[in-house]
Amino acid sequence: MTQETAIAIFEEKQVRRVWYNEQWYFILEDIVFALTNTVNVKDYINKMRKRDQELQKGWGQIVHTLLVNTTWGRQKMNCVNTKWAFRIIQSIPSPKAEPFKQWLAKVWYERIQEIENPELAQERMKLIYEQKWYPKEWIERRLRGIAIRQELTDEWQSRWVSSQVDYAILTNEITKATFGMTVSEYMTYKWLDRKSNHNLRDNMTDFEVVLTMLGETTTTNLHRKRDSKKFPELQKDAHDGGNVAGNTRKDIEQQLWESVVSDNNYLHLTGKKSLKKKK
Repeated sequence: MTQETAIAIFEEKQVRRVWYNEQWYFILEDIVFALTNTVNVKDYINKMRKRDQELQKGWGQIVHTLLVNTTWGRQKMNCVNTKWAFRIIQSIPSPKAEPFKQWLAKVWYERIQEIENPELAQERMKLIYEQKWYPKEWIERRLRGIAIRQELTDEWQSRWVSSQVDYAILTNEITKATFGMTVSEYMTYKWLDRKSNHNLRDNMTDFEVVLTMLGETTTTNLHRKRDSKKFPELQKDAHDGGNVAGNTRKDIEQQLWESVVSDNNYLHLTGKKSLKKKK
């Protein structure tokens, strides 16, 4: 079972969800009812909280009260994201919860193995792409791109970049300078949808993957060469690194007499639906 499979099971059980803060949140009561069939969901949740003290301690940060469309109109309901949905499932002693628990145990075991032997993570990632029928040459470039991205984010972390917003700003600087579009604009151009868990980099062509690697590698080395520390300095490095890749893109396009920025994607391989193209 994968995370996508687990979420699909939620959907089969008619667990409602709402898109909030760039991720899906599931209705807490729907999750509990789907796995227990209890006649008093609220009472079950209260007992579960008393039983699981660690869950109880962080309840205020785990559960978000969000407006949800229901048969009776928009109502405020308790919701949890995917991470905390799986944590709550661990506290439910029900046979229906066992497939989720077994999947989580398998994932945790694999992560421990990967910490002890990082090459396993690379091999598992390669296998995932192979199972989705991505071209072999593309997979090799994509895996190299993942390593380069990790090196860059490690560099940002060492320079006190911590918030997701700052990561997004720096990433957008590189992407905008490389391709002339922000990440969101690029996803729209490729008919991708965040709500459907589409990943921009998994839908890039060979040229796009290579140019992304060039921009991020250059940015990493500019940080080190300039010893940039303040965020505006890091932002300038990201822009300059993206410009190196952007100028390379323009040179390639001049030689090929065509754009290397493509609206093609790989959703036909993954079985996911693309946004409907406008006429």
